[in-house]
Order: sequence, then C-alpha cells, then structure tokens
Amino acid sequence: MIDKKIRHVLGLSGGKDSSALAIFMRDKVPQMEYFFTDTGAELPETYEYLDKLEAYLGKPITRINATRTFDHLLKNQYNNFLPSPNTRWCTRELKIKPFEEFAGDDIVVSYVGIRADEDREGYVSTKPNIKAVFPFKEAGLVYADIMRILNDSGLGIPAYYEWRSRSGCYFCFFQRKSEWVGLKERHPDLFEAAKHYEKFDAETDTRYTWSQGESLDELEARSEEIKRNVNQKSQSLPVKSWQVTLASIAEEETDESCLICSL
Repeated sequence: MIDKKIRHVLGLSGGKDSSALAIFMRDKVPQMEYFFTDTGAELPETYEYLDKLEAYLGKPITRINATRTFDHLLKNQYNNFLPSPNTRWCTRELKIKPFEEFAGDDIVVSYVGIRADEDREGYVSTKPNIKAVFPFKEAGLVYADIMRILNDSGLGIPAYYEWRSRSGCYFCFFQRKSEWVGLKERHPDLFEAAKHYEKFDAETDTRYTWSQGESLDELEARSEEIKRNVNQKSQSLPVKSWQVTLASIAEEETDESCLICSL
C-alpha cells in the first residue's frame, strides 16, 4: 500500500494575520505551499502586497480562481443576486470550494492565522483529509507579536490598512460606512464599479445594496457626515497607532466578517 502524500498549505488573504503566519512558518516548514484564492475583485494594494510577500518567502504563491470570478458566478449561477451577510455565496464559491479543490484528496495540514488573543476558529474544513492547525495559538502569539513579525520582516502591513480594517473584495458588504468613504476617496473607479452592482426591484419594492440600510449613492451624499463622526470618535480615544485606532472606531457593534476572506 502506497502512503498518501502529506501536504502543508497556508492560505493568504492579503491580510496581516495570514501574512505574518507565512513569515513565521517560512523556516519552520520548508515544504509549505502558499495559495491565494483570487475573487477577481481584490484591491490593488492586496495584489501589490502579495507580490512583496512572494519575494520575501522565496516561493510562489499559487493564485486560484483563474476562471471562477465573482462576475462570472453572479451572472451565470446566481441570477445577479448579490451576496449578503445572510447569504454568503461569495465565500463558499470563491474561497471554500477552490481551497478544497486545491487540496484534492491528499492529506493536507492547513495552517490558519488565528491569534492567541482571539476567541474564534476561522474556517475549518469538514473534509476528513484536511486538518487545521493554529501555530499562533499554540505559540501564544497575540496582536502585538503579529505586528512585530511584520515590521521585523521589513514588509510592514498592506497599504489599505490606512483606511480599511480588513482585506477582502473592494465591494465587501462587511465594510464599515467609513471604509466605503475611504474606497471612494482612494479608488473612485472601484467605488463607481460597486455602485453598478446595486439594483432596485420595482415589482417587490426591494433594494439590493452593499451597505446596510442605504445605497452607495446615498452613502456618498453623506460622506462628509460619516467622516465627521469618525473623527469625533477617534478624538475621544487614547493615543494609539493608527491601525489600532481604525479597528477601534467601528460604526457597527459587531464584526462578523468572513474570516477565511480577511485573516
């Protein structure tokens, strides 16, 4: 009987935690395979950072989803029905399925960047041949350690953290109101592209919007108000590094983003 191959894989989202994990594990698991599930709707800063990370690791980051893009699925499989917090077909189709296809039937050890100071597990496959491990939790590493790893590597964090608290598609429905404003100011072309996905069903009087409770046109009209609210909240906080401050001034009470997209 021939033993099955054991593969070690690490999925990158373009976010700080998975990137730090790749750096942390580089010399510990030489045979590590790195991959990125590309939705076709990533921020330019994400692609730029992945290129830098790839050079640092000295190994290729396999890009998955060359043909299975968000636009293809939206039109051909989901009848232009936008994903939402309650119907996250984008995560299932563009992140989970491609990963499990990438793993195939091999015995796979999947390295996940959940920190020791986080009370969550992230996505864990139900396939019996895929085992998730959590090196940061095992080593007791917390947020400050992740930032140290990134800074010591010389890579730092992706540029989008100047205005965004997580990685993911440019039109991600988990974006905060202020982050939509940030997209409008830094990537007006992508903000306009996101607008074109929204629609109104006159028969059912139903609106399909990315941002909860309002269209992007409505959000844009009050962008100055949103920025004022964020500034007022930030002024009441203790002095912190800007990335921590950004994460502290959420307009929403909870953060239920899809972890497989944003780690």
